[in-house]
Amino acid sequence: MSSTILGPDGRARCHWCGATPDYLAYHDTEWGFPVGEDRRLFEKLCLEGFQSGLSWRTILAKRENFRAAFHNFEIDRVARFTERDVARLLGDAGIVRHRGKIEAAINNAKRAQELVRQEGSLAAYVWRFEDAADEPPSLRATSPASVAMSKDLKKRGWAFVGPTTVYAFMQAMGLVNDHAPDCAIRAEAARARAAFRRPGAPGA
Repeated sequence: MSSTILGPDGRARCHWCGATPDYLAYHDTEWGFPVGEDRRLFEKLCLEGFQSGLSWRTILAKRENFRAAFHNFEIDRVARFTERDVARLLGDAGIVRHRGKIEAAINNAKRAQELVRQEGSLAAYVWRFEDAADEPPSLRATSPASVAMSKDLKKRGWAFVGPTTVYAFMQAMGLVNDHAPDCAIRAEAARARAAFRRPGAPGA
C-alpha cells in the first residue's frame, strides 16, 4: 500500500490523513511541526493519554470539549483540580469519561509543575529527547528516545505515558519528522524544525 494519498489539491499526503476530513487540516498545519509552548505540550501529553485504547479520530473530534473541560490545559489550573472536578469530568459526555485517565491528567499536571521548577519549562525537558536526525520515517510505534522519555516520566510519577503514547506525542509535536518521504508537507515540517529554536539552547 502506498504511504501517501492525493489530497483535494492534488498534492500527496501521508496515507493516514485520508481517514477523515478532520485529519487533513491537522496533518497539514499541526502534525510534525515543532512546539515549544508548555501548555500545548501538556495538552498533547494528556490527549495522547486519553487516546490510549481509542483512535486519535475520537480524541480530535472531542478536542474542543476537552479544552473547555480542562480549562485549556493550563498546567497550574489542572493541578488544583479536586475530587469535585473529577466528578464533574466523569459527568461530561463531551470528553472520554475514564476515571483513571482523568486522574492521570490531574496527577501529571502536578508532576509537570515539578518539572517546570526543576528544568525551567516543560518544553526544555521534552526537547532533550528530540530525535535529532531528520531522516525518512520508518513504520515504528516507538523509538529509543520515546522509550527513554517514557521511562524517565514514569520514574517522576507520571501516568499513561507508555513508549507508544510518548512516541505519538513526539511525532505530533515535531520532535521527529515522520511525514512520509513523498508527502508534500514533509518539507514544510523540516523547514519549521530547522528554524525552531530549541528550548534551553543558547540564546533561546
